[in-house]
Amino acid sequence: MIDREEVRKVANLARLNITEEEEVAFTIQLNSILEYFEQLSELDTSDVPPTTRAIETSNITRADKLSPFPAKEELLKAAPEQQGEFFRVPKIISTDEG
Repeated sequence: MIDREEVRKVANLARLNITEEEEVAFTIQLNSILEYFEQLSELDTSDVPPTTRAIETSNITRADKLSPFPAKEELLKAAPEQQGEFFRVPKIISTDEG
């Protein structure tokens, strides 16, 4: 069973500012979800094979086929910068430092 203190702690970890009314609502909702999982855990699934989906699906997209672009020179001329046969783009470096 989850209490309001745990909801407050999770909200803090997620950096969420929630009101007291939201704390109450989330506590009720999360406990309802956990009760449902308890019901599901009572089912015998020993004969059920593991799956990734409830129904089978297949890829209906076309196959990728490599073909040269017919107007490559025109396309490169329209680019703000190019380097030989390639587009030149700004260097972007991402850091976790803030």
